This record gives sequence, C-alpha cells and structure tokens, in this order.
Amino acid sequence: MTPVIRVGTRGSKLAKAQCAQVAEELARVSGEEVELVEIKTTGDRSSAPVAQLGVGVFVNQLREALDREEIDIAVHSYKDLPTAQPEHFVVAVPPRADPRDVLISSGERTLSDLPSGARIGTGSPRRMSQLLALGRDFEPVPIRGNIDTRMARVGEDLDAVVLAAAGIKRVGRESEVSEFLDPLVMLPAPAQGALAVECRKADKTSARISSMLNDRYSQAAVEAERGLLQRLEAGCSAPVAALADVSEGAEPGLIDLYLRGAAYAVDGSAFERLSTTAELGEGGDAAAVGRALAEDLLDAGAERLLKSNT
Repeated sequence: MTPVIRVGTRGSKLAKAQCAQVAEELARVSGEEVELVEIKTTGDRSSAPVAQLGVGVFVNQLREALDREEIDIAVHSYKDLPTAQPEHFVVAVPPRADPRDVLISSGERTLSDLPSGARIGTGSPRRMSQLLALGRDFEPVPIRGNIDTRMARVGEDLDAVVLAAAGIKRVGRESEVSEFLDPLVMLPAPAQGALAVECRKADKTSARISSMLNDRYSQAAVEAERGLLQRLEAGCSAPVAALADVSEGAEPGLIDLYLRGAAYAVDGSAFERLSTTAELGEGGDAAAVGRALAEDLLDAGAERLLKSNT
C-alpha cells in the first residue's frame, strides 16, 4: 500500500486552506499520499473571547491527536502556539506569508479616511490598543468568527474590520482589502502570517519530511518574535506586537535580523516600542535576540503596562 501522511487541521475555511497548501508541499517533497484529518478544537467550539478561553485553545486537541498517533503532522497558525514548546514535538516553518494586518472597510476607505468614532471590529487586544493609540476616537468592537462572518458585518453594524493579510490571501479575498496597514501604524502579532508544521520528534519519517518544508529565514523571524513574547510572559492574546525583518547577511550563511517589538496598555493610553538588529550564523539563537529586546522593553516600562491590563 502507498504510505499515507495524515495531516491534522482545524475545520475553519482558513485552517483548511492553509493546511491544503502544506499538504500539497508535503506530497511534492515526499512522493506520498496526504490525507487531511479535521479536528475540532476548544476555540472552535466556543464564541467566547480568546483571552477568556486561555492558552492553546486552537492547538491542544491537535497536539492530543498527535500524541495518540491519530495524525502524523499538525498544521497550526504559528501565532496560536503557546510559547512553551513540548520537547517531544518538533516544528518546521514554511516560507512565511505577509505578516501585516489589513483594513476591510465600507466604501474602500483607508484608516485615515475613516471618521472619528468609526466602529472597527477586531477580536485582538493588540489591534484594539493600537487603534486607540492613534488618538482618532475610533471605537474598537470585539468580534469573533471566521473571515467571512467578520467581513459580512462591514457596512452593517461596523465601518471596518482589521484582519491578518495572510488569512485574507489564503482564502482568496485579497481584492476586497481597503488598505494594507503599515507596521509603523499597526505592528503585527508575533509569528503572524507564519505556519507551524508540527510532528512527534520520535516519528523520524514525518520529522524528516516536514523538515524539508522549513525556511531558515522564516524560522529565524518567528523565533525572534516569540522569544520576545515569551520573555514578556504574555500570551497570544496580550497587547504585545513584534515583527522581524530578515535578509541574507554580508557573508554566506549569515542572516541579518531587524526586530521591532512593542507592548501596549489595552486602552491605548501608553505604550513602549523599541527595535534592535543582530547578525546570526548557522545555529544562531534568534530567540535570544527577542528575549534581549524584551528585557529592554521591561526596563522601559513594559511590565507596568502589561500588569495594568490584568
């Protein structure tokens, strides 16, 4: 019989779309048949705000299926992963998609075109705090649901919604974007736009195949961003943002990394935002760069901001 690689995915339209992309690549590099296995997570079963549900709500059931060997590989949105990585799992990072946020608005208006008091939907405290920090008297409106559900509210009870560019592109609705938001205006969530292809370390075949999808530059970027998040001891729903730009270094094998990080008060009244640069060789610790920048943010007052949000 032809070997079958069982790939676990959440059941949302976006999750299945991004998993299908990974499955296609897995089939190409392995020459084996790939089967998608749909798994419902805690986050899929509840309409409560993610911050109330806790860490790992879109991940835990997929990991449990890996442990039970019901699937060989799980595909996650990397930003959904808890910062503490189980030692018996290994993660590969395919080339990262666009990490920016986008605005979907009525009348195709940009953020600067929206009037004072505009109602903007988002389920993210990070996005809410940055919208409020603009000083435009925008009204962030908490929303949950899939991309189609959120976008359907634009022009109804909302003037606009803010979503991740990667998700919009993956479900084929990029033509409806009103504005790609500059990271200087809206710094993304750590690891936004990246996928995590996770498998059991002991499963040498799956680990070898999934590692063939790993992109060194994308991996360095998300490790730096998540290193910052971990040191700040902030979960994926905290008002913390980070973005690493990576490029080829001056010499073969080197990577130049430019990392920006920020922590916000939920009400947008204050924030700390810093950046750093680093050069990484083979085996370089990108996460350490993120942790070091987090220390600088803490020294600048980020701890006070994050504690004020609890």
